[in-house]
Amino acid sequence: MDDQLNAILNNVSKHIALTQAEKDIFTSMLQTKHLKRKQHWLATGDICRHSAYVTAGCLRGYTVDSNGYEHVLSFAPPDWWMADMYSLLTNQPGHLNIEALEDTEMLLLPKSSQEELYKLVPKFERVFRILAEKSLVAYQQRLIDNLSLPAAERYDRFCRRYPTLIYHLPQKQIASYIGVTPEFFSKMRKAM
Repeated sequence: MDDQLNAILNNVSKHIALTQAEKDIFTSMLQTKHLKRKQHWLATGDICRHSAYVTAGCLRGYTVDSNGYEHVLSFAPPDWWMADMYSLLTNQPGHLNIEALEDTEMLLLPKSSQEELYKLVPKFERVFRILAEKSLVAYQQRLIDNLSLPAAERYDRFCRRYPTLIYHLPQKQIASYIGVTPEFFSKMRKAM
């Protein structure tokens, strides 16, 4: 647990400086969660009540369309945060499935604790504002990329965004993320 706490405190320290007392308040609110490979943390229709910080393994967030096709929206390798933001912020059933691609360890911050954290240590609002802003920018850029870039350029951007995942993820997951079939993706990679 100490390694997990050090990792999340290092992540937070990129944005704010904390006293030992503030660190203790924050870490006391965290819950550990372990997922086995292919185990879901959230499914469509669940209400997301936590923000998850990944300390080991990898999560993927995806939706399933009416034809049964999966569309990967995001990945969360170690040192990344993930949640179904719509559900977390509105307290409504979510649209996102979040699944472990491999055995995964996370620290969960309950939404209720996050609100309490803002009162006890107001500078944490800065941390989560920055995370939300970065997430918004990434989703907007991804939407623009999907609308305007050819698949090879979308793959190049994927490689730059998730350099540690290129060789760890199944090709079908990467293909889904960049919006192509696994067959097209395989041919494209061979041509590259």
